[in-house]
Amino acid sequence: MMEEIPVYLFTGFLDAGKTKFIQETLEDVRFNTGESTLLLLCEEGEEEYEPSTFSGKNVFIERIDDQSELTPTNLERLAKKHAVERVVIEYNGMWMLDDLYKNMPDSWMVYQEFLFCDSRTFLTYNTNMRGLVVDKLKSCEMVVLNRADASIDKVEIHKIIRAVSRRTNIAYEDVTGEVYYDDTPDELPYDINAPVIQISPEDYAIWYQDISEEPEKYKGKTIQVGGRVMVRDRLPAGSFFFGRQLMTCCVEDISFAGLLATGYDVSQLHDNQWIELTAKVAVKHSKVYNKKGPVLTVQSVASGTPPEQEVATFY
Repeated sequence: MMEEIPVYLFTGFLDAGKTKFIQETLEDVRFNTGESTLLLLCEEGEEEYEPSTFSGKNVFIERIDDQSELTPTNLERLAKKHAVERVVIEYNGMWMLDDLYKNMPDSWMVYQEFLFCDSRTFLTYNTNMRGLVVDKLKSCEMVVLNRADASIDKVEIHKIIRAVSRRTNIAYEDVTGEVYYDDTPDELPYDINAPVIQISPEDYAIWYQDISEEPEKYKGKTIQVGGRVMVRDRLPAGSFFFGRQLMTCCVEDISFAGLLATGYDVSQLHDNQWIELTAKVAVKHSKVYNKKGPVLTVQSVASGTPPEQEVATFY
């Protein structure tokens, strides 16, 4: 059986504090007790590492200067070269994460992923390079926003992060080095305890994200929502996809965001038809998801009209 190699992934843009954090982590005896560690550097930052102060001395630094070097063969070669037990990656903020994930050796498993940002420039990066910001937010466990002071618009930052993930933890580090966690409430724009949860066209993206990430919260509840039908032969009898086109960051990432609906005669529907659906939510394992997920048990279907803004967004 292939031995698993844990990967600790640190992302962010230049001068975001990645190097400082990794340096301090490798100096900490609680993390670094001498395991053979590959420190993979994918960008040249302003700060330099000081290996002499690492707690364990089996840290081997290798550089990836170009994305073309991100290949399974090359990464496997570096791991074998140093007989590493784990990998720490400082990733280039201008490279897409999918390029790393699809090229990691099969034995490499990401155990933790952190995003580091300068809180003073986060909103500017989001405005000018939204795609790159979303790319780094979509899978990280925690966002650390450093250099935070009273001038930072934490509500707007919270809104941007939550538009991508409702599970990511948000932490701030102030100018003194003190760390505190974001306490902005994650309020839903609809009443989740209503007898029938009404999802307006403007709230579809938030609802879809929330039910996808926390389906158990909706188990047994009845929802009413508008969207399109996707009829597919490969689905179980009496089932169809229900959803809408959704844009996370830009036109290039528009995709169909839908859920499995079941318990209805699909011969009464046609592909791409807009309907108003009333359904009860179940949480079941489905081959469609290849895991447990929300399944909409149809109670009623009515003809509907698409909203003026047909592509759902978070803004």
